[in-house]
Amino acid sequence: MHKQTAELRDAQVTTFITHIGQRLAKAAPGAKYPYSFAIADYREINAFSLPGGPVWINRGVLHAATSESQVAGVLAHEIAHIAQRHAADQLTKTLLAKWSLGMLGAMLGNAGGAGTAQAAGAMVTNGVFLKFSRDDEREADRVGLQIMTKAGWDPHGMIELFDVLRRESNRDPGAVDVFFSTHPSPQDRIAQLTAATARSRGGIRDTAEFRAVKARVLRLPAPRRMPTT
Repeated sequence: MHKQTAELRDAQVTTFITHIGQRLAKAAPGAKYPYSFAIADYREINAFSLPGGPVWINRGVLHAATSESQVAGVLAHEIAHIAQRHAADQLTKTLLAKWSLGMLGAMLGNAGGAGTAQAAGAMVTNGVFLKFSRDDEREADRVGLQIMTKAGWDPHGMIELFDVLRRESNRDPGAVDVFFSTHPSPQDRIAQLTAATARSRGGIRDTAEFRAVKARVLRLPAPRRMPTT
């Protein structure tokens, strides 16, 4: 997957994202997957997770986010998809639609989790994203909020990200097209998130580290567009 995706290889930025991701992963429910975190050098605002632990966040999220809690919200949502096995279940359904059960078993049976991640990585590289159901998205929002809160971040950052998406959709529609093509409309999710965070107080909102990393990525050569095929 790292060979197939345009990865941003910057030590300061990678360390920052990995630190947040690992702290969130410790607060995740369920099996202790070997979570890993990487930055895709793409301008679009998006993130995705693969079965078994890999989480990718697009550089566009760092460009658009205005606080660390918003970045943590994106990562917590993707971690929740993995923790609740949404990615694994959806990948199986997607592969079964293309190949027979026997071929799927031969493809993944001997390789185990590595084969699953490899198959998912190939699909993402070819622009085939795992599309979760509305129930999966709502559950990832709910569990993601719990993960954020337990790990010490202000959960309101997840709601604020939707405001960022709305702002960017007016300013630069191309930057959010991929997100809206792989996620359901956020309107009903915003209502649910607002209710869930009504009594939440405190938590990390922003840090000097985030501001330094954002300034750094804005100085780097411009990110590329995501592949369309």
